[in-house]
Amino acid sequence: MFSDIIYQPPGAPWPKILFQDKDVLVIEKPSGLLSNPGRQPHLQDSVQTRLSEQFTALYLIHRLDLATSGLMVFALRRKAEAALKQQFANRSIDKTYLARVAGVPVNSSGCINLPLGPDPQQQAGEAPRHQVDVAQGKSAITYYRTLCCDHNSALVQLKPITGRSHQLRVHLASIGHPILGDTIYAEPASQRAASRLLLHATELTFFHPYSEERLRFINLPDVAAFGLDSVPPLFSTAQMLTITD
Repeated sequence: MFSDIIYQPPGAPWPKILFQDKDVLVIEKPSGLLSNPGRQPHLQDSVQTRLSEQFTALYLIHRLDLATSGLMVFALRRKAEAALKQQFANRSIDKTYLARVAGVPVNSSGCINLPLGPDPQQQAGEAPRHQVDVAQGKSAITYYRTLCCDHNSALVQLKPITGRSHQLRVHLASIGHPILGDTIYAEPASQRAASRLLLHATELTFFHPYSEERLRFINLPDVAAFGLDSVPPLFSTAQMLTITD
C-alpha cells in the first residue's frame, strides 16, 4: 500500500493539540500526515507516532485520510477508548466537513445515498480506491449544503451519516463535483486547481466518556489554502439534515 506515493509529511508544529484532559485528546491533523503508521518503514511517521512521544498511553479512535486535514480525537485511557469507539459505532458522534469542489451543485442542498465498495481494477501497490457499487457495496449516506460559490467552484458543508473509506471524495465525484486537489477521484483540471486535497474535518461533537458532557469542537480550515477570505457561518445539524431544494 502507498508504494506509488512519495510520503513527505509536514514537520513541526503538527499535530496541534486543541483539548486535553485525563481521558480525551483532540487535535488538528494537517494534510499530508498519516493518522497512524503504515506497514512500510517509510510510513512510520504519523499523528499517532508523534503523539506517542508525549503520551505513554494513547489509543486511536478513528482515522482521517492522508490528504484530509482537521479534527481527530484520541483516548488516553482504555475505558475512554471503549466509550468513544462505541459512540462511533452507534453513530452518536456528529462530524462535519468542509470541502471546496469543482463546479457549483445545481441543488444547494441534498443527500447522496450511494453504496460504496473497493475498486476491483485497483492495482497492487496503488493507493486504495473505492467506487459506487450498487450491487454489492455497503450503505453510504452523505448530506451536503452549499455555503458559498464562485463561477468555477463551491464551498460545501458535508455531514456523513456513515463512515466508509473515501466516502466524501467518491460521493462528490459521483455527482460531478470532485473535491479540488483530489489526486485519486478528480479529473486532471480539478487535481491541478489546488496544491492539496481541499477537505477539512471541521466539527466534531461527542459525549465525554466519563462526565457524559456533550463536547463540541470547531476547527476551521486554512482560508488561504481553500482560496477564501473567510469561512461563512456553518449550518446546524438540523439544517444539514433538511433538504430545501
